[in-house]
Amino acid sequence: MPDKAFIDTNIFIYYQRSDNPQKQAIAKSLLENNNCVASTQVISEISNILTKKYPTLEKEIQLFLQDITEFCETRIISKSLIFKALKLHFKYKYSFYDSLIITTALEANCDTLYSEDMQNGQIIENTLRIVNPFAG
Repeated sequence: MPDKAFIDTNIFIYYQRSDNPQKQAIAKSLLENNNCVASTQVISEISNILTKKYPTLEKEIQLFLQDITEFCETRIISKSLIFKALKLHFKYKYSFYDSLIITTALEANCDTLYSEDMQNGQIIENTLRIVNPFAG
């Protein structure tokens, strides 16, 4: 059975964009070979990036987000997650928003968090490994 993995925003963006075929292939492999988890925070960040950095048609964004939410377990950011993320922020010194992603991954019982924005190889709370799939 594939690992349960939290997928950070950047992985989904590489999956959707074709301007970096190498990273797109890696992102595709991650999504196909893991039980994927995302959060409403990640969905919001994807929407923001695709409307600002890579102007994308509304319908295309909607279809992409629909695919993500059907394919991946999607966790809703709750009040308790926010307060737990605040504790992790002060303990591990990640930004609050990265701490919220980490907290959500922990709450979803993920083994791995795939992101290129955090410390590759770090283990959080003795259970969650951060992996930069693009690190060479």
